[in-house]
Amino acid sequence: MDWLKEHPEVRTIRVAAADLNGVPRGKRIPVRFAGKVFSEGTRFPFSVMNLDIWGEDIEDSPLVFATGDCDGLLIPTERGFMPMPWLSAPTALLPIWMFHMDGRPYAGDPRQALARVVDRYKARGLTPVVATELEFFLIDDSGKTLRVPPSPRSGKRRSGGETLSLRALDTFDTFFSALYAACEEMDIPADTAISEAGPGQFEINLMHQGDALKAADDTWLFKMLVKGLARTHGFAASFMAKPYELWAGNGMHTHFSILDAAGDNIFNDGTEKGSDALRHAVAGCLAALPGSTLIFAPHANSYDRLVPNAHAPTSIGWAYENRTAALRIPASGPAARRIEHRVAGGDVNPYLMIAAVLGAALVGIEDEMPADPPIVGNAYAQSLPQLPATWNLAINAFDNCALIPRIFERELIENFLMTKRQEIHYMAELSEEEQTELYLDTV
Repeated sequence: MDWLKEHPEVRTIRVAAADLNGVPRGKRIPVRFAGKVFSEGTRFPFSVMNLDIWGEDIEDSPLVFATGDCDGLLIPTERGFMPMPWLSAPTALLPIWMFHMDGRPYAGDPRQALARVVDRYKARGLTPVVATELEFFLIDDSGKTLRVPPSPRSGKRRSGGETLSLRALDTFDTFFSALYAACEEMDIPADTAISEAGPGQFEINLMHQGDALKAADDTWLFKMLVKGLARTHGFAASFMAKPYELWAGNGMHTHFSILDAAGDNIFNDGTEKGSDALRHAVAGCLAALPGSTLIFAPHANSYDRLVPNAHAPTSIGWAYENRTAALRIPASGPAARRIEHRVAGGDVNPYLMIAAVLGAALVGIEDEMPADPPIVGNAYAQSLPQLPATWNLAINAFDNCALIPRIFERELIENFLMTKRQEIHYMAELSEEEQTELYLDTV
């Protein structure tokens, strides 16, 4: 509440939680009633955390009519208030998460799922250190076809990708300056920005930190900020996996290492190869990849990105300093030895994505799983096990994977399966253009 006292210009607040698709769900509240959220929490139905991508109830879900569509209790996360710089009126956002009325965490809340994984690390005296890299397109969606927005400086449109081009970045300097200022206001640790391979495509890295929940919060909030701020500049920003057929899609790569109780990186053995713990974590991530692909590629459009020779992994393997592999061990000093997980698209729920990565790594460490030898060369050209190539195959793999119940609780698994099966059913009724319109702003 001190933040609100320091910002008397704020007249309304938004309280919001992430549903299974990562879509913010919540309420608008006059600021004079904000204290009630802290003293009593707020309520909305458990089923709201389990809506499909259209925002519709899941048919035959036990969370709806079978239980009277009863309420859960939502209380503020440790994040507290922050500004919403993409709105014209001064407004504060308060992230919340869901519990049962008796105080138990609600298993179907994706943030609670990540907290459960982090608690398992804590029980072993371990702390995961996490960073994310987010790719997105700036898009003019005012016409029948998607295009790069005209440059605010020259009025011209660039027709192709410009990898690591300062000119491309400077074309939208006003937007990026506003974005970095907003990240400062929201305490989102935005680091390097680069232009990527697609037209109007960019990537911003968020700094690594030893609080996986904050890393996921930052990623979720950053997506909300980028999409909202872009609209104030007259164009769209999209994290959908593949908005353009002929260009590479949007990824969301995750870097992670693990510290022991003394603060030492357990992946570091003083060599370039890394420790046994690193290889166990790699093996766990690879073993879980078929089943967790649905987390990393949760939508119909996601599978347009996961195709050979399109800068997204399609096979199950790992390598040192090799971006064609699903898991890459970047070149670094020994103390910074880490794993880069490269499968997820920009359209993921960050809480589920980070939980799946860290949970699989922990299973590998707990079981001391042996890793196959790292690959060398082009992963696309090698005979390797493949990721599920379609949405339907990924749904079945998630349902049948023995490792998924070791990462997520059964209620979340069942809710996610019901959501995706409903979406795949109704998505078949939409044209490609209608799917693009749906995903462009939503994910």
